[in-house]
Amino acid sequence: MSPVAPPPVDPWLSGAVAVDVALASQATADAIADRQARRLRELLASARLHSPLYRRLLKGCEPGTVGLADLPRTQKAELMARFDEWVADPRLRLDALRRFVADRRRIADAFLGRYVVWESSGSSGVPGIFVQDAMAMAVYDALEAVRRPVLRPLQRWLDPWSLGDRIAFVGATGGHFASTVSIERLRRLNPALSTRLQGISFLQPVEGIVAALNDFAPSVIATYPSAAALLAEERSSGRLRASPSEVWTGGEDLSAARRDFVGRAFGCPVTNSYGASEFLSMASECRHGRMHFNCDWAILEPVDESGRAVAPGEPCATTLLTNLANHVQPLIRCDLGDQVVLQARGCPCGSPLPVIDVQGRSDDTLRLGRGASGPVSVLPLALSTMLEEEAGLFDFQLVQQGPCELLLRTGLSGPEAEAALLRARRVLDAFLESQGAAGVQVHLRSSEPGDAGRSGKLKRVVVAPDGRLGGP
Repeated sequence: MSPVAPPPVDPWLSGAVAVDVALASQATADAIADRQARRLRELLASARLHSPLYRRLLKGCEPGTVGLADLPRTQKAELMARFDEWVADPRLRLDALRRFVADRRRIADAFLGRYVVWESSGSSGVPGIFVQDAMAMAVYDALEAVRRPVLRPLQRWLDPWSLGDRIAFVGATGGHFASTVSIERLRRLNPALSTRLQGISFLQPVEGIVAALNDFAPSVIATYPSAAALLAEERSSGRLRASPSEVWTGGEDLSAARRDFVGRAFGCPVTNSYGASEFLSMASECRHGRMHFNCDWAILEPVDESGRAVAPGEPCATTLLTNLANHVQPLIRCDLGDQVVLQARGCPCGSPLPVIDVQGRSDDTLRLGRGASGPVSVLPLALSTMLEEEAGLFDFQLVQQGPCELLLRTGLSGPEAEAALLRARRVLDAFLESQGAAGVQVHLRSSEPGDAGRSGKLKRVVVAPDGRLGGP
């Protein structure tokens, strides 16, 4: 099958959005609030008109008479279960989209000739499929380009679009995930970038990742904090010779200690960002290391267990997202499951955008095996990707109980759960052997939900504090 071209880019739309993002970055807080309020009204009007599901959910909620907090909360599982009613384009059908994302040859192809599609990893237990139109992509592109932190001011001035950089993304490259789709889309839109953007799979052994980075010699490495820390170890040992000028991370919690370790190992600045499959570019860091939320194009509501808003500076149970850019698949007060703290005070950088603290995923990197060369490091996101993509298991917790002992447990029960666990063990055995960690025993338990981490979200890959967590 010949590849299909990605959706054409509307230069006028992209340019207009980029200008608006740049102007808002220098605007007053009141001006940004006006943008947010106007875009919320437009989103609600569009959802009522075009989405059968939201037409019912918003019935009786007349614009101007109710606030956002008066609208119903939504859950990704509920929305996915009613996908064909949820979306605003009746031509979008979940069965067809699932077939589309199952074909890895079609990463970044245009669906129906006009939509960009990606899938979520299912870290909340429910995988999702997200459809973006030209407007949503223009917003994500502008936020990424205009509000990306300036780590090398002179280089940014000489090359504002990073056309001279060699950017390596280390992550899951074999599926229709947001990062992979974004990279492939950029490669197709600008052939000049095709040799300067490279995805490197973290599903291969560490030696393969190191060899690929040494061969590519990137000026920027983009990856997850756990992977960045592992690469920093390889750099400190001398095995990784690549010497990037910047390291970009996201998708997990980046502690101060981990940031310092990675920065010292590579001798370059490290910056973190916050995004999700539901909204690609929610927040990025300024030069002071504060995370600024793009509130002109999205709304975050930190709430308690009862769904009531918490005060600025206070921790929350979960966070609700409203995506103001995507009208084709409306997300209004959707529960992200993240813990986000909105800070009341501004930032010394002078940005009008609010400062947020994000408690992201903080899964553990496992060290497994007793081979002649010592234990092998295995990245948590690589393990999660294999269990989701190859075994179809999304509700799980994987616990390391010893150098060669793992416990895989799920809250699911019944024959289907047992079959899924057996399938997952076969996948894990093969994957760990490919990583050089052969001989690891995997114990299975169903009807046993995992323990939540300090963020309140389930840590999916964890080392037991005492080396064991119950018997097999």
